[in-house]
Amino acid sequence: MITGPLFEEMLHPQKIAPHIRQKALAAKRDNPLDPINLFNITWRNEHDQVYHIVLPKALTGVDANIVVIYGNQFPSGSHKVGAAYSVLLEKELFGEVDPAVHTLVWPSTGNYGIGGAWVGGRMGCKSIVVLPEGMSRERFERIATYGATVNKTVGSESNVKEIYDETHRLRQDPNIRILNQFEVMGNYRFHYHVTGNTIVELAAELAAKGVGKGKISAYVSAMGSAGTIAAGDRLKQVWPDHKIVGLEPIQCPTLYNNGYGSHDIQGIGDKHVTWIHNVLNMDAMMCIDDIESKLGLQLLAEEAGRAALVKRYGLDEALVEHMSQLFGISGICNVLGAIKTAKYYGYGKDDVIVTVATDGMDRYPSVMQSMAECYGALDEAKAVGRVEGVFHGQRTDWVQAGTPEARQRWHNLKYYTWVEQQGKSVQELDAQRDPAWWENHQAMVQEIDARLTALRAQESLFA
Repeated sequence: MITGPLFEEMLHPQKIAPHIRQKALAAKRDNPLDPINLFNITWRNEHDQVYHIVLPKALTGVDANIVVIYGNQFPSGSHKVGAAYSVLLEKELFGEVDPAVHTLVWPSTGNYGIGGAWVGGRMGCKSIVVLPEGMSRERFERIATYGATVNKTVGSESNVKEIYDETHRLRQDPNIRILNQFEVMGNYRFHYHVTGNTIVELAAELAAKGVGKGKISAYVSAMGSAGTIAAGDRLKQVWPDHKIVGLEPIQCPTLYNNGYGSHDIQGIGDKHVTWIHNVLNMDAMMCIDDIESKLGLQLLAEEAGRAALVKRYGLDEALVEHMSQLFGISGICNVLGAIKTAKYYGYGKDDVIVTVATDGMDRYPSVMQSMAECYGALDEAKAVGRVEGVFHGQRTDWVQAGTPEARQRWHNLKYYTWVEQQGKSVQELDAQRDPAWWENHQAMVQEIDARLTALRAQESLFA
């Protein structure tokens, strides 16, 4: 069985055995398909620094410090690979997946499927990614390079039910194992322990540089599978008054008002509440326009947009070029949500808001080409309009506070997917109302690390 890092090593890669760490770092540069790259699943670089950027206030238009941790430096180009690895590792350690027997199915609207294709191939498994046919061309190309096959479902980002239907069909084969990111708690655990504690440690590192006072005031994330937002559960344990803010598209406001529709913030599922989402811990739900997210990304994608940021807003040219590679559509959505959060809560210069860029620009050249064809290429005037209208112009509409009544409604919405369609019991759903249910899942990190440590005693790599 091919394995990779412990949870503790993903959080603190300096704890990886030095010879393995150096081999992994070399492979990241020279051979990204080598299984040793599993040890590069971490938010920290070779110098133990967190991949992050403090957004210029000239771009955000708010006094609060908006910090983005970015995932494009993970293997496969997205932090979703961490969730995929954690899910598969747990299934193997508990005897639910045998790489010699089972074919893995990764239901996804993009990055989890890409991450699953990469992880499955590195860990010696056959993989099928279930992905809507309307997703970006680059997603399908990346999956193919990792050796997985794709089962395309109808529609695009908003057609999660069709993904479920296909996985239900595949499940009839006894040698299929469904690694459903919307349900399996390994996804939650990766972000609770690794992403959450990384952000806790980042708060002190930022304060040492004069950014904030050593505390994270709010954590903002579009839900998707609701793995990434699980980091907020850890942050609230450290700072009880911390705010967890979830985002969803205006075009499909499911939690906000039981709405439905179609949207194009690729990577964000919708029209259901995922099993792993601790909605009873969420402080606000905000909706973001998918077109504004794409218009904001176009500002960074096109040379004229970047030039305007330097010339008209005084941003450092090297910083702007760096930013141009860090974001995808959902990353810009998260930034707009962070700006909205700063305005809604009245955060100021001592506050730090953290959000996430799930993937980078490499996923979206075809989307940006389509945007240029539809809206025209940018010039300086249009670029200024994007800054003022999209970023500075974020409003505090489409905000729903996480009152006790709202939280109960969000939780109750799980019934229609998980009890009526996916076979959960009402007793299982009711159990999630108890904070101890979530705490027990959080504590399993230690058991998983202990099991992997015991397994390593048999592996020559660690001899």
